[in-house]
Amino acid sequence: MNGATRTSTACAAIVAGLLASARPSVAVDEPPLPPGLKKAKPSEPSEPALPAGLPGSDEPDLPAGLPGSGDEPTLPEGLGDEADGASDSEPLDVQSGLTFDFDGFVEGRFGLRTQQDTHEKDVSIGEARLHLRTDILADAWSARVAADVLYDPVVDRHRPDFETGAGALDLREAWVTFSISDNADIKAGRQILTWGTGDLIFINDLFPKDWNSFFIGRDEDYLKAPNDAVRLNVYTDLVNLDVAYVPGFDADRFIDGRRVSYYNATLGRRAGRDAVVQADRPNRWFRDDEFHYRLHKTVGAVELAAYGYHGFWKSPGGQTPAGRAAFPALNVYGASVRAPLAGGIANAEFGFYDSADDRGGADPLVNNSELRFLAGYEHEIAPDVTLAGQYYVEHMLHHDAYLASLPAGVPARDVFRHVLTARLTWLMMNQNLIVSVFAYYSPSDRDAYLRPSVTYKIDDHWTASVGGNIFIGANESTFFGQFARDTNVYASLRYGF
Repeated sequence: MNGATRTSTACAAIVAGLLASARPSVAVDEPPLPPGLKKAKPSEPSEPALPAGLPGSDEPDLPAGLPGSGDEPTLPEGLGDEADGASDSEPLDVQSGLTFDFDGFVEGRFGLRTQQDTHEKDVSIGEARLHLRTDILADAWSARVAADVLYDPVVDRHRPDFETGAGALDLREAWVTFSISDNADIKAGRQILTWGTGDLIFINDLFPKDWNSFFIGRDEDYLKAPNDAVRLNVYTDLVNLDVAYVPGFDADRFIDGRRVSYYNATLGRRAGRDAVVQADRPNRWFRDDEFHYRLHKTVGAVELAAYGYHGFWKSPGGQTPAGRAAFPALNVYGASVRAPLAGGIANAEFGFYDSADDRGGADPLVNNSELRFLAGYEHEIAPDVTLAGQYYVEHMLHHDAYLASLPAGVPARDVFRHVLTARLTWLMMNQNLIVSVFAYYSPSDRDAYLRPSVTYKIDDHWTASVGGNIFIGANESTFFGQFARDTNVYASLRYGF
């Protein structure tokens, strides 16, 4: 894979240098993420916080391009390790010295499209889900296994597929973590990873996302898809290093037409079940691998980070000559900053997307390289009322070469794509009632996406919610506009134990 050898060598040199110079002390805690983003588990190392850009949390990846654990800024509501309805039950101590902690939930969720879509079923989701999680704690290590058993008649097949999340069983987590020195630890296995500073916009978070879950009304926990990875965390007084190695490429659970219709450029129209996306996914372990790395440090109240990634476009970023969706090679280099400002929290993030298979931009079958940038601010405008906003922009490089190579009849992308977001969260009734609205608006594409929701905690076990996914756009070839007939409303009832 392009860049993998150089990356592994560079990472090894950095790790060796940090381990040699580090004191046997624990890294300085980082400031918490913006409201809504889940805090990391005690077993996780310290680290800072959601579509990479929209077009196209460490825990629960819109098609490529939608645009933030240790103590890291929290993910938007619902994202992160913890499942709503987690148990208050006491851990079970056994004579072996191990501690077992069990929890989970049972949930029913039902949704309907608000308008007819000839390419999809009228029911957007009709899901019964059982989530089970077991934590195992020992003096020198800890582990977790978490899985979902589910049934949804909206889909036509129920054979489990752990890569795509399809089927009656979804293995969410199966990992073990332990320390290898006073200032370094390892977490290995299936895990949910996240970093970066965006709120439901991802630039340097190149861990997989589940866009189908996001658009059909599942809990935001399920936007983050699992990784099969080995993660190394090294803490020093100078800087902290996180490296995640994924031996086999983990793609996004991208929109393919099975549950959400989309714009098909080859057909020149919207499509769905009648034209399910067929993809050539890199699948050779230890050859089609990924490297994620981050250097981060907190200086006073300011959180700084630099990022790197070597792998592939996470959602299809091109096409094969035979017309199948492809995942070209991709390198990403970026940085972020988060800091208190005027009574709130400000953040900024940057990323350079190096499309390694087409650096000149002349290949119409491969995405061009891009520059991506976001800036955000969050503030509590009244007691229990929080308002947050972001500005996000994508700049396509070599746009002239792209236009010259574009096949006739295919709608052209703009050189710049702008997106504004706003999140309003209002906690009421002793914070048992949560009213939230998240909105995306693109002035360049002239389309929008609204995510209103109301969640009520009935008691210590029962939680009810209603919400919607509302897409607006007159042009079916724009990112949000293509989903206009996928607009849906949903309701859920969950019992946690």
